[in-house]
Amino acid sequence: MPSTRPYCRTACACLALAASLVAGCATTAPSSTPADSSGAVEPAISPPQYIPVVRYGRYTLVELEPTEAQRDLLLQVIEVSLPDIVQATVGDALNHVLRRSGYRLCSGPETDALDALPLPAAHYRIGPMVLRDALLTLAGPAWSLHVEEGARVVCFTSATIPAEPAGAIPSPVGNADNPAATLPLAEAVQP
Repeated sequence: MPSTRPYCRTACACLALAASLVAGCATTAPSSTPADSSGAVEPAISPPQYIPVVRYGRYTLVELEPTEAQRDLLLQVIEVSLPDIVQATVGDALNHVLRRSGYRLCSGPETDALDALPLPAAHYRIGPMVLRDALLTLAGPAWSLHVEEGARVVCFTSATIPAEPAGAIPSPVGNADNPAATLPLAEAVQP
């Protein structure tokens, strides 16, 4: 009868091999070097803040603090469809957007110039977007938004972009009999 010893030796050899592999993978933590005394201070970990909540229904907990849009009113999300007016202006749209926002439009010569501009058809429906972005969209890139938070007044000023001097558009120079000759030839670019 064959003995079970060869299997025992094989099992012991496998266990020894596995133990050496596991021991070889284990590493020790490197010793920490003392920190320089140059004043490097690690930030203290603050304890988690207690956020008051109230239970609504069986499974709903609601935090008892204002949302970011309630703190900064220009972050509120709006979606506005303006009434179809034959000659709507940008001023009409700005007043309609600001109606329930908590802000009002300031008055002045620059704002009056913006108010008189015709409203593009693409701006009759706006949103959903943040109120600040809606105001900037309605005004366009030629106007800068200024907000006085204390009085909750929104003003627009003309962005000072230096314009090129207005002049006659130069006419192309060339042979009218041979239009192909008027186009410049592209130079070959060598790599």
